[in-house]
Amino acid sequence: MKYIAALDYDHLDNGVFLTSLARSLSQQQSNSDLHSIIIHSDSEYTERIIQTGVMRNEATIRSIKDLNNRLIALLADEGVSAIGINPYKRNVITQQNGELILDHTFMDTLPNKSVLVLSTLIQNADEDKLEPLPLPRLSTFLYNELQAEQLFLFSKSDESEIFTDNKPKTDLSWDSMDSKFRENQIPDEFSNFHHPVRIATARDFNQLPNLDQTIAINTHKN
Repeated sequence: MKYIAALDYDHLDNGVFLTSLARSLSQQQSNSDLHSIIIHSDSEYTERIIQTGVMRNEATIRSIKDLNNRLIALLADEGVSAIGINPYKRNVITQQNGELILDHTFMDTLPNKSVLVLSTLIQNADEDKLEPLPLPRLSTFLYNELQAEQLFLFSKSDESEIFTDNKPKTDLSWDSMDSKFRENQIPDEFSNFHHPVRIATARDFNQLPNLDQTIAINTHKN
């Protein structure tokens, strides 16, 4: 299973969550059938950089770069083989005439057994600068370009009880989702998302490719 998992703003500033996720990824690496791609943008860390007198645009870029390095270090501490990539480098992802372009040749050289950790920093060739993409846009772009089988978001509350004690919520749709569930479980960046996803928790993420402890959210109600 090739999958993409998006780390949202709030989860990236949650040390307990990140440690739990790293441990789950460590357990996943014993399964050669899993190809893991983790994507991330920035976190509250950006605000702390701004407080030192750095302008927001520069602070966001610095924050994303630092977070990519920190995630690789955290995964290494848990024995996870991982490769960190800021896609603006080597023009891995570029934007030309408003369209995103992925360098498939480069991606094909990367080992499948290593977890790929990609930031949202891409090269905007139209304006000759690097910039962060919105996390939802990068999610759907890579899902389609890499022909991933699953796209995962992480529960806003990250409480496993919602998966074990609430079986009626194992198959939802964006169109008919309960507003309370959306508010409590869907990361803020994805509140207006409409792509099929699965909601997971860091603790149960080690069970992949078994999807029993995830919640499917489809585009339309069946």
